[in-house]
Amino acid sequence: MFPELTDTSGLLQTAYEQAIAYLGSERGARPHDPKRSHDLLDTAMPVAGTPAAVTIARLVEAGTAGIQPTTDPTAFGYVFGGTLPVGIAADWLTTVWDQVAITYNASPVTAQAEKVCERWLVDLLGLPANTVMGLTSGCTSANLVGLAAGREAQLRRFGWDVNRDGMQDAPGVAVILSEQTHASVPRCLHLLGLSGQMHYARTDEEGRIDATHARQIARRQHGKGVIIIGQVGATDGGSIDPITQLSEIRDECAGWLHLDAAFGMWAAASPELRPLVTGLEKADSWSTDGHKWLNCPYDCGMVFCAHPEVLAQAMAIGASYLDNTTSTVRHPMNYRMEVSQRARALPLWATLHHLGKTGVAQLIQQGCAAAQCIAQRLEAEPGIRILAPVRLNQVLVHVGSHTLTQHVAERLAAERVGWFTTTTWKGQPALRVSVSSWQTTVHTAEQVAEGFVRIFREANEGNQNHD
Repeated sequence: MFPELTDTSGLLQTAYEQAIAYLGSERGARPHDPKRSHDLLDTAMPVAGTPAAVTIARLVEAGTAGIQPTTDPTAFGYVFGGTLPVGIAADWLTTVWDQVAITYNASPVTAQAEKVCERWLVDLLGLPANTVMGLTSGCTSANLVGLAAGREAQLRRFGWDVNRDGMQDAPGVAVILSEQTHASVPRCLHLLGLSGQMHYARTDEEGRIDATHARQIARRQHGKGVIIIGQVGATDGGSIDPITQLSEIRDECAGWLHLDAAFGMWAAASPELRPLVTGLEKADSWSTDGHKWLNCPYDCGMVFCAHPEVLAQAMAIGASYLDNTTSTVRHPMNYRMEVSQRARALPLWATLHHLGKTGVAQLIQQGCAAAQCIAQRLEAEPGIRILAPVRLNQVLVHVGSHTLTQHVAERLAAERVGWFTTTTWKGQPALRVSVSSWQTTVHTAEQVAEGFVRIFREANEGNQNHD
């Protein structure tokens, strides 16, 4: 059972063959047999162990039955990207090399790759030249780090060292966020001890924060620090908050502006779409994901901070066995919350190196074009409404009642038209279309839209006949 008794090359060859077979298969839009998957996995833990080949064979069978096909060009649920082949290859090597991204001396190649990615991305996204980047497990962790830096900066305005003094009796820090803020943000604020200081600003018809209301809230926070949180690509409609106006409010109250830009930040990489995120560079911190629209392998989150010294104070960690204080080299653990972490920088470097600036821009533009195509075709169908303007890659589709919406979603998956998730937008049931995969072209979008219209018509006709 141990490595010296395992045919490693044979095992990896099996995994390779299964991977190639999976990528070339017709997978549909939902798991094939989740119950079978559960039965294969949920056994008593073997006492004496199991030969590696048998274990992998069982895992393959369970995976075949229970995988949600998130990498397909018609996977529009949530905001899942579809990993580029170069990312898959780099991720395999990352696993084999088993590098731990803690300090420079633990893995020079990882630290070096992360530093290069930081430089490339700061330039690509048009962020301030001194901005630093940390790699995290995802946008939630990135939000936590960015908001921790904001808390650090605002408390230090009042001479309060949170690392030394904690949060009890700390000066107040008001947090201004919108009604449409992603659920992960309040979760981070809870962890930071700021949950009782959240103030929600109204949103407009597109789901963007009302800057006038946000300013009114900020002006009431006398004697407090202020953290303002904006969104660049809201989860449902893809709307973008008025970043420049939020930065002006930040300036008025000497606050901190954090942008939750899980997928929308990538619009900055496209000269064509860059005007949609005007003012992006004016923030203090940003969070985004590489495993969404950039199509890196999971997991790959990123936090950027325009104030390196503040981030260093917020993330400060030290131990006698850690060599993370040498200033001449970059230690990955100093820029994030996690200590031990796999070498996420390697697949990220490979993806950016492979695509280049032009490739990233084309990837983002292709997703937006496909989303527009779907929206235009569906909106032309009587009975279907697009609930919010399509700014980026998100489309909100209203087809009727909650029951009809769920029925259409299930039919779309069952007939392999596509995987859609449901939501509620300003009290109305809707289907979410998130175009995030490099494989989703305008041609794909046209086919999906035609299938959607057919199923909608059939479902609508069935309802009328039933009535």
